[in-house]
Amino acid sequence: MRGERAPSEPADTKELNWTRYKPGQPRGHYESFFQRANHPTRPLAFWIRYTIFSPTGHPEKAIGELWAMFFNGETGDHVAVKEEYPLSACRFEPDGFGAQVGGAVLAPGKLKGTCAARSHTLSWDLAYEGDQPPILFLPRSMYEGNFPKAKSFIGVPMAVYDGSVSVDGKSFDVQKWVGSQNHNWGSRHTDYYAFGQVAGFDDAPDSFLEVVSARLKFGPVWTPMLTPMVLRHRGQEHAFVRLPQTLRARGRFRYFHWEFGAENHAVKIAGEISAPREAFVGLTYYNPPGGIKHCLNSKLASCRLTVTDKSTGGQETLKAQHRTAFEILTDDRTHGVPIRV
Repeated sequence: MRGERAPSEPADTKELNWTRYKPGQPRGHYESFFQRANHPTRPLAFWIRYTIFSPTGHPEKAIGELWAMFFNGETGDHVAVKEEYPLSACRFEPDGFGAQVGGAVLAPGKLKGTCAARSHTLSWDLAYEGDQPPILFLPRSMYEGNFPKAKSFIGVPMAVYDGSVSVDGKSFDVQKWVGSQNHNWGSRHTDYYAFGQVAGFDDAPDSFLEVVSARLKFGPVWTPMLTPMVLRHRGQEHAFVRLPQTLRARGRFRYFHWEFGAENHAVKIAGEISAPREAFVGLTYYNPPGGIKHCLNSKLASCRLTVTDKSTGGQETLKAQHRTAFEILTDDRTHGVPIRV
């Protein structure tokens, strides 16, 4: 299959994995470095997030947030914890990749820490590596502009993790769990979105998908649904990240099923991601301009993807069972997912 890449991107994108926040800036800001991975065969997953939050106009109230979640699809017991620290107790590297929130450390190729809340404790001591190049989820020039307000960069798309995660004293041995290292930032959260990611399909373990369907609000006016997508499969990268492509792409989601698709001259992609309500954990995200968003977060969703080569008519179906990241960010409060933190 022939792929389509974003236009002529610089080879060196490492600065997109460095901290973007400037201490004392009056403009509101959120920024997260998150790591996530799934067990190779069992419905187990972790998600760990080192975050800056600075409210608009009040940089003196900026904080560091440490988040940790463990999803256990075998028992149905998902644990989510969060700690907040004054920014003076944190370190986010301005000229490299790295962070420290409280006593938890993130560095190139490793992360270690403990996070506790509401009688739950998660600890982790992990190393990771990956040899795939980063993924730009926007054209390179848009990472420096004011639109969109939220940016996303995948620093290590197929990260392989080894080490251990402890959940309330029970240790889980992490051996070759596969996921990603990600960096998100912006002056406000996207108003309404679904986010999905697959790091290795069941029968295509080297393939990677990231997709978002989102609507933005400008005053009282909502944009149409935008659906950027990147699929790496069989040595090709199929990127739909330019604004006209994201407008032409299809995306429609509800609680808790999502259908999406995109095509160009070479390939047609159609997919769906779904999970039961009990696979989700509800989180509260502060929004820099004010207010909060609910993030409905699962790492145990399933994905089905059909890829059609338009030159030959050949078709391939990819599946990922309980190994898909699926998040919905919303202002709605009727979703029925308990808010844990």
